Amino acid sequence: MQNTVHKALRSILTSLWLIPVLCVLVGIGISFTTIAIDRATGYRLLPADIVGGPEAALEILTTVAASMVNLTVLVLTIVLVVVQLAMGQFSPRIVQRLLRDRPSQFAIGLFVATFVHTLLTIREVEIGEGDDPGQVPGVAIAATFVLSLVSIAVLVVYIHHIGQALRVSALVEIAGENTRRMIRKVYPNEAPVPDVEDAGVITAQQSGVVSSIRYEHLVAAARRAGCALELIPALGEFVPSGGRLFTVHGDPARLDRRKVHGAIVLSPERILGRDVAYGVRLLVDMTIRALSDAPWQDPTTAVQAIDRLHDCLRELVRREFPDGRYHDDDGKLRLTEKVMTWGDYVALAFTEVRLAGVGSPQVARRLHAALDDLLAVAPDDRHAPLEMQRGLLLAAVARQYDDDSDTELASGADGSGIGAAVDGRSRP
Repeated sequence: MQNTVHKALRSILTSLWLIPVLCVLVGIGISFTTIAIDRATGYRLLPADIVGGPEAALEILTTVAASMVNLTVLVLTIVLVVVQLAMGQFSPRIVQRLLRDRPSQFAIGLFVATFVHTLLTIREVEIGEGDDPGQVPGVAIAATFVLSLVSIAVLVVYIHHIGQALRVSALVEIAGENTRRMIRKVYPNEAPVPDVEDAGVITAQQSGVVSSIRYEHLVAAARRAGCALELIPALGEFVPSGGRLFTVHGDPARLDRRKVHGAIVLSPERILGRDVAYGVRLLVDMTIRALSDAPWQDPTTAVQAIDRLHDCLRELVRREFPDGRYHDDDGKLRLTEKVMTWGDYVALAFTEVRLAGVGSPQVARRLHAALDDLLAVAPDDRHAPLEMQRGLLLAAVARQYDDDSDTELASGADGSGIGAAVDGRSRP
């Protein structure tokens, strides 16, 4: 019996309808309260200049009631679309968590509560005849105005919320955070954590991706403490809660660890900001997705993404890259971090695309064209990564095709993939 009650209570607390029903009750309460105030004041508390006459009041209330029905249907439709997208693109097991989304339940509840309040207010409006001006529940109509404005604001906030909730990182964070919370509940006993503060290691207070680094603050903190900091994760790298964040070289006793933590921003997902590698990563993901086997390949989209990869690498090819070493005004080293090099960017841009797209002559030819162009403009000391990628691409093409004509075609260079130089003899 106790187990049955517990299951029923849990089902109610996690249901989609609980908060909307509670909001409906609140809407009824607001309606009865405002109407009681209007009746007690003889419907004269608010002048007609504010709430209008009976005809205007009926028109306003009818419009608001119809609008609230439409907004409720809109939110329910969005919830169903989100559930379908999450099931198809991520996992059917995430649906339960999405149905418990409190902002969605609150938005539905607010719109339904406004609708109920409006219906109860309509019955209080009386259109007069002759010298009778009729009666208008001014306070109740003013409450309708307020609820309508709040509903509009909630709709805008909700659209933003649902857009954020559809991000991959948000859905992954839902599963990860729920699992982490369950671990603490199921396994409450934890072995004592060794004190690493005196060992010169600063750990992360929360999990997340390193999305922003305030270098000047870190240099200043290290200078005041008379030590040097080494940032262990690179920009865009994930750090688990309690993971190693900094190594302190020197005496860490005077280091203000609070300011050090404040100089590192950990986010649920990577953002562009200063993370150039993430922008390249996005283009690579688009290319690979276009070349995936299910449900169909789209090499033309892949070529368009390679166009942008080529353009970005051409922008990088002659630029100087920082060495990840930061000094104070006296020239003393205070901070070091891992940074991307030219070779890293070339490997990031071409390796996965080459492996995924070697089977498409269009993609292979576009990669050849990009590599040839980059070799033409790159300084001599930056040729090696490009030459290596070109050699790997030629070897992969030779292994991929059985017919010599196909191999020759895919080994050509063409900025369009398969375009003007379709005979395959365009490569120098």
